[in-house]
Amino acid sequence: MTNRRATERSDIVLGEDWDRPQSGVESELRAARSRRSLISLNSSPLARKIILFNLIAIMVLGVVFLWLNPVHDSLVLQRERALASEAQLMSDIFEANLPVSAPANLVTGDGIDPEGVLSRIGVPEGMEVFIFAADGVPVTSTRDIARSGVRPVRGLEGQPRETLLITDFLVSIYDGLAGILGNGVETAPVENGPEAHGDLVAAAMGGATILQRGSNATGTIYAAASPIEGVGGIIGVLVVTTAAGEIDQLVRVEQEQLLQMFVVALLVSIVLSLVLASTIANPLADLSAAAELGRDKNARKMSPTRVRIPDLTGRPDEIGRLSGALRGMVAALYDRIDSNEQFAADVSHEIKNPLASLRSAVGTLEFAKTDEQRKRLIDVIEHDVHRLDRLVSDISNASRLDSELVKEEEEEFNLVKTLENLSQYHAEEAGKRGIEFITDLPTDRIEIHGLEGRLAQVFVNLLSNAISFCEEGDAVRLWTRRRENRVLVVVEDTGPGIPEEALTKVFNRFYSERPASQFGNNSGLGLAISKQIVEAHGGVIWAENIRPTEADITSEPLGARFVVGLPI
Repeated sequence: MTNRRATERSDIVLGEDWDRPQSGVESELRAARSRRSLISLNSSPLARKIILFNLIAIMVLGVVFLWLNPVHDSLVLQRERALASEAQLMSDIFEANLPVSAPANLVTGDGIDPEGVLSRIGVPEGMEVFIFAADGVPVTSTRDIARSGVRPVRGLEGQPRETLLITDFLVSIYDGLAGILGNGVETAPVENGPEAHGDLVAAAMGGATILQRGSNATGTIYAAASPIEGVGGIIGVLVVTTAAGEIDQLVRVEQEQLLQMFVVALLVSIVLSLVLASTIANPLADLSAAAELGRDKNARKMSPTRVRIPDLTGRPDEIGRLSGALRGMVAALYDRIDSNEQFAADVSHEIKNPLASLRSAVGTLEFAKTDEQRKRLIDVIEHDVHRLDRLVSDISNASRLDSELVKEEEEEFNLVKTLENLSQYHAEEAGKRGIEFITDLPTDRIEIHGLEGRLAQVFVNLLSNAISFCEEGDAVRLWTRRRENRVLVVVEDTGPGIPEEALTKVFNRFYSERPASQFGNNSGLGLAISKQIVEAHGGVIWAENIRPTEADITSEPLGARFVVGLPI
């Protein structure tokens, strides 16, 4: 509105540098908030919920992971495969010691010495080997012979692991729950001896290596049975068993490591939950406390100043948006309160003027001596009554305007068509007074999203004002220009123009800059209502005087111009 340039069609200046207004609350300087301490769990239910839910998630994850126990299944599968390979390898050793062409008997020792062969196989400590004849009779085992030494293997020395007391406690809880809920694969109770492998030997006589697991008081026992084939067929079965609880101990070590990781994750989750709760609960508590000051009945006594919502708009999250929204709502509320207070004061002032005149005329009426004096006083009374009636009606319309603008539904309409309809009526009114009415509207449609009736009320007010300020021989011009994202509707007249000091006041409530002959015919609310409607549509409205392009600013104006800018 400051860089004005001449139009191509006339020697007048049109302010058209207005653009679509930015929505939202005016941004303020955002200072960095000082770092806060951790919140108190006793005073923040939200913080307690955040911490509790995070802990529940970690605990459920840990329990499910231990319950599924992939480490246990993997170790069992690997051990069973290794045990089957060992059983087949040992049975192959026995078969290699059988005679090539003659039958052999494991029970009598014909063709083979079972104890001698078994003694030469290096069986590790904890592992047991049993030899059975084809009829299931035990022949020998590592319990009956002296074991040969096993060559040491370097690099497999186990390092002792130290477990925390809390880890042992958690493992005991897990074992108790597993025992109650029956976690893992059920195994039949068995003792690691020759008499315990009858079914396994019978199954291996079919020619395949058979795996089996059982358990005793010490732990789980894994067994593998592989047949020994001679010249005439299967002459026996070799059974290899692991030490009781060997896999269970490995699984327990893995569980202890997982539980240690779980404890660390739990502590980290608690710390992070406290930090998260602090960054969420503390700002929300500040916002709630600030809002409650304005809600409480004795808020003015506790805080005589205005309610101040903390400025958290620097946060790039929902709390920052909430802070900005609350600050905007509070600012709008205080603006409305101030506006209502000012409106009430203005209404009181405006009503007192006709009332004072009315009281004076009524008091003087009884002292009038002539009919002419009485008639003049009655005219004054009638004029003041009409003035009060018009004032009360306009005040009522202005006071309901905000609520009606919110309730009414906006829709798309053709602005050009609306202006054409209005121009037809006002052209007739202007013609009756000898005023030329000029329209310059585009032929293309201009779609506007808004309240057609309310915007029509604005244009009717501007056109009526322009006509009322003109005399016979003057002209009123209505024209429209479209820009990329806005449309300008201009109402011009060749009347006396607007005093420079009144250009910023004409949109104030109850302000009227009219000739003395029109005193009391207007309430001074028309332009104020028009501005309120235009701003509710996201637009602007301003007034300016029409001057020659390069004339002295102090020269007499050629008329007045009102410009309405609306976003498209």
